[in-house]
Amino acid sequence: MPAELFTKPSNSKWVLSYYEFIDLGAEKMTKKIMVLAVAILCLAGLVKSESAFSLEITPFDSFNQSPLVAIYGLPGPGNFLLLPEGRTEAALNTVLSSNHTEHNEVREQIILDGETTRFTLGVRHAFSRRWEVGLKLPYINHSGGFLDSFIENYHQAFGFPQGGRDQAPRNRLLYRYRRDGIERLRLGASDSGLGDLRVTTAWQLHEKRADHQGITANFGLKLPTGESDQLRGSGSTDISLWFAGGTGGRLAEGKWASYGSAGLLFLTEGDVLPEQQRTWVGFGSLGLGWMPFTGLSLKVQADAHSSFFRDSDLKEIATPAVQLILGGTLSFSATTTLDIGVAEDLSVNTAPDVSFYLSLRQGF
Repeated sequence: MPAELFTKPSNSKWVLSYYEFIDLGAEKMTKKIMVLAVAILCLAGLVKSESAFSLEITPFDSFNQSPLVAIYGLPGPGNFLLLPEGRTEAALNTVLSSNHTEHNEVREQIILDGETTRFTLGVRHAFSRRWEVGLKLPYINHSGGFLDSFIENYHQAFGFPQGGRDQAPRNRLLYRYRRDGIERLRLGASDSGLGDLRVTTAWQLHEKRADHQGITANFGLKLPTGESDQLRGSGSTDISLWFAGGTGGRLAEGKWASYGSAGLLFLTEGDVLPEQQRTWVGFGSLGLGWMPFTGLSLKVQADAHSSFFRDSDLKEIATPAVQLILGGTLSFSATTTLDIGVAEDLSVNTAPDVSFYLSLRQGF
């Protein structure tokens, strides 16, 4: 592999300082406002008042889609109100993520350049008023994708930095990490297949549906059913425990809700960078939703977690991650809803440049 693949673009130092989390800058915030405006217009255009149905404000079922993170059992926020007793919900979640980062240090070099699409079929059932169980089985595709041209043109049109994306081969797939001259990880060819199976269960600790209030305790188990050498799994068995809570109310302008979650993830030793993998990871989410009229809710949510690896000077490997998701939920019937969201890395290079979320849920 040519050494220039790991050469920093001349303006990379400026780009990194520009994008630091605590100093996003006016253009960064403008970008997010524009994304939110587009999401609002799209959602509002799809909803018809005569066919809209009531729905609750629920968190995005989201987590960091970095190819070095999504292989582990990091859960989404979870719901603070469980399904009614005897009810079942099936969901098809689709996440399309575009990754691009290149970083070169004295001992380490990394390239994460490609697109990953994750299709997850999920089902959960409430066995009682306070207890439900769920299963999630993902199908994962890694490829060079098709979004590079769109993202480059978008950045150029609004004057945003390319971050070296326009210097790299277009629609390339290369997930690669080298340390001390040894290649520790490489995926350079398109691949598809099943990922790691997840089992979840949740208990309703507190419930006040009339006020849209609730607290749940959640447990997750991720089993190593995916191929770790193709980055469709980690090779580890992961256990997660977290609490989710939320509250809401009514205003003259519609319903509102705030929610959050926090927990710990325990990892057994996996196959991906096992010498650097951590055993414990902390994670959490915060979100706010507003339902201006029946059938449509708009949401903003931040997901964060501590690093999954140690002994590295690279942000992509050993820096905590924060991502922001903007979008909302549509209802097509009393039991059918669709989440639409766009996520971007606030802590740059710790999550994909952009991820697009679609989650179709059907209740029975």
